[in-house]
Amino acid sequence: MNAKFKPCSLKGTISAPPSKSMAHRYLIGATLSGQTCSLSGVDYSEDILASIDCLKALGADITTENDIVTVNPECFTNAESPVLECRESGSTLRFFIPLALCLGKEITLKGSKRLLERPLDVYEELCREKGFIFKKDENSVTVCGCLTSGNYKIRGDISSQFITGLIFALVYLGADSVIEIIPPFESRSYINLTISALKSFGANVDFTDEYTIAVKKSKLQAYSGRIEGDYSNAAFLDAFNYNGSAIEINNLKPDSLQGDRVYQDYFEKISAGTPTLDISDCPDLGPVLFALAALKNGAVFTGTDRLKAKESDRGAAMHEELAKLGGGLVFGDNMVTVPKQKLKYNGVVLDGHNDHRIVMAMSVILSQTGGEIAGIEAVRKSYPGFFEDIEKLGAEVELQ
Repeated sequence: MNAKFKPCSLKGTISAPPSKSMAHRYLIGATLSGQTCSLSGVDYSEDILASIDCLKALGADITTENDIVTVNPECFTNAESPVLECRESGSTLRFFIPLALCLGKEITLKGSKRLLERPLDVYEELCREKGFIFKKDENSVTVCGCLTSGNYKIRGDISSQFITGLIFALVYLGADSVIEIIPPFESRSYINLTISALKSFGANVDFTDEYTIAVKKSKLQAYSGRIEGDYSNAAFLDAFNYNGSAIEINNLKPDSLQGDRVYQDYFEKISAGTPTLDISDCPDLGPVLFALAALKNGAVFTGTDRLKAKESDRGAAMHEELAKLGGGLVFGDNMVTVPKQKLKYNGVVLDGHNDHRIVMAMSVILSQTGGEIAGIEAVRKSYPGFFEDIEKLGAEVELQ
């Protein structure tokens, strides 16, 4: 599908979509609790549907009604030869591999070719050290092992999803364990989200110092509650406000632990000048920050290397699309510079690169320049209602 924009401004009030990061964590936490839990405010993006499907494949009984998900984990892990369909969700794949390694049975996790191209080295090395099975091809990874509680070391400069996945597994195993994180430690905020979610279910897990996480034997309990709003996706809505729109965004928790809450500060700095900003702890903000900087006076971003291993190579993708509008990015060592540029639509249809955040970031730009972008269905991954929402707010966009 394509979206064709006319220059426009947006106005109105809207609720931020539920946090995808928190929904993943609460769905898995509910299952680990061993008791029936009800979660409301769930948005059925492709990534969340992937995690729900994987929990079902492992034996959990999950029902949905409107935005409410009820999890009955009584038969969790009872499935004989489960196949987990991870679709294109990196969180799902990396969260479920360690859980699969706890079960002592061969389990296959499937996903798109791009998903399986994203790094899994941490788990592959773990399996090699433990003598577990780890077989990977372009569309799946098959694992088999009997992971045990204990002491683990893991690098902190890789995706935090590996650390979260290990925490889930160690909570499931139910005995005392320690995770030592080897600095530098990036995306710490995502680990804080994991710990916060698990504490809702009574898990005794926490940092004992800056680089050590203790997972202690716990008596887990049922929890029912509402998923908080998502700062990651709210950033794309708020970006319109820095270009003449007047959108009021609610459903955002002021004291949220979400690291992407920093977008508010970063947007102000980009609007005020040409700042240097570190995005090593908030890589998902990369595309929208690049977009806003391109519409303003430029900026320099450090900590950008992990953008290469997302749904697309996000730096390269943004450069390619900005170049079609007469702009572009400059790449350095773990750094991206967005020069001051004058963007203009030249009749070339932009490409969404099968990446939800590229589509939404370029939509912010096209609301100023006018123009067309293809592959907009990618937003289903995290924010399926994005175009419907901005149309309600007055975006002059035609979907084809």
